[in-house]
Amino acid sequence: MNANSRKNRKAAEARGRQAEWLACALYLSRGFTVVERRYKTRVGEIDLILKRGRTFVFCEVKARRHMDDAVNAVDTRTRRRIEQASRNFLARAKDAERCAVRFDICAVVGWRPRIVHDAWREGD
Repeated sequence: MNANSRKNRKAAEARGRQAEWLACALYLSRGFTVVERRYKTRVGEIDLILKRGRTFVFCEVKARRHMDDAVNAVDTRTRRRIEQASRNFLARAKDAERCAVRFDICAVVGWRPRIVHDAWREGD
């Protein structure tokens, strides 16, 4: 990897962390608790796992120049990876069998996060 590639990769990672921070702040302002950030499993990573009441939210955060690009960046393969990782998390979580599950996308453009609630259902 050359110096330019490393620099670009670091900048993209910094934008991603900023977007995750903005998403966390938005969810917190809406009464959610952040359960996990960057939850890693063998099958993949979930950017944010949140909980409010009896609902777990598994959120994929995407930072792009346009909202539509951010939402469309979460393709079927990404959704399956998140679903598999969420099953791994739920198998270990207390009281998970009594909770609802929701998959969200938080699209971030600049400093503006937008949550797409229930962006898909498992198996869609």
